[in-house]
Amino acid sequence: MKHLSILLPIGKTNLMKIVGTREIFEVANYVYSDNGKQPVFSIQFVGCDEKHEFVNGFVSIKSEVKFTNLSKTDLIIIPAIDDNYESVIAENKELVEWLQHQYKNGAAVASLCTGAFLLAATGLLAKKQCTTHWWAAPALKKMFPEIKLVTERIITDEKGLYTSGGSISSFNLLLHLIEKYYDRATALSCARALEIDIDRTIQSQFAIFSGQKDHTDEEVKQLQEFIEENISEKLSIESLANKFGLSKRNLERRFKKATGNTPVEYIQRVKVEAAKRTLESSRKTVNDVMYGVGYADVKAFRTIFKKYTGISPIEYKLKYSKE
Repeated sequence: MKHLSILLPIGKTNLMKIVGTREIFEVANYVYSDNGKQPVFSIQFVGCDEKHEFVNGFVSIKSEVKFTNLSKTDLIIIPAIDDNYESVIAENKELVEWLQHQYKNGAAVASLCTGAFLLAATGLLAKKQCTTHWWAAPALKKMFPEIKLVTERIITDEKGLYTSGGSISSFNLLLHLIEKYYDRATALSCARALEIDIDRTIQSQFAIFSGQKDHTDEEVKQLQEFIEENISEKLSIESLANKFGLSKRNLERRFKKATGNTPVEYIQRVKVEAAKRTLESSRKTVNDVMYGVGYADVKAFRTIFKKYTGISPIEYKLKYSKE
């Protein structure tokens, strides 16, 4: 039987992810044994202290073993962590080193949501694909620029390292692991029992683009504000460069450095975000929304919209419109 470690790192973590992870693997073991097979995993909460507290101390989980006393495990699940990422990583320095050692010793490691920060701190994700909650993605990329961030994805799977998107989408990674370690039938049984949509592959449709203004280039901030205030206009790099007295090359270089997006990407994302809000809250047709954000070509608008949300404008309207 293989050993599954569900980590209880120092600092605030997500109780639902921790308890949910144990439940879904216990269901998998039950389904597997019910079909005459031996359970795949023995499951343990692996902590840094004797117990881990949640909800301001009202709830606690007892560590079944301290990580310092666990020499060998096969699969490690890192739960979501508090958004004070640097502090949490510093507090869990020994745990990070343990993760490095376990991976080199043959263990697979999976992070749920913002648990990706702890996994990235090991250095194991360098030059590998990684995802996390779309809200935390800019911070992850800033702290660990060497990773290949694919925020639109719900799951990444590369060389025994796994990451997942945010919140409930973490359960899609757990189903992926169950399919890998058990079989497809067991994963489907778990999905049915816990009512999880097993076939979700993207989280782009849930993301909210709020602009990247955590930088010190004031002229680029003025450019961003101008773009956001003129959503219905057909903006070009040349017109923006002329308006702000910059060369096209200088504008593109400074904009990319400050925001992480090219000016064209930023314009597209601002327009798509405005289109999403209108599709959600009004009775306007897709064409009316398209014209309202400065597009006249239906095919081009659909392509750009799907690029950033993963679904077409009409699919988005049918799914999210309150009308």
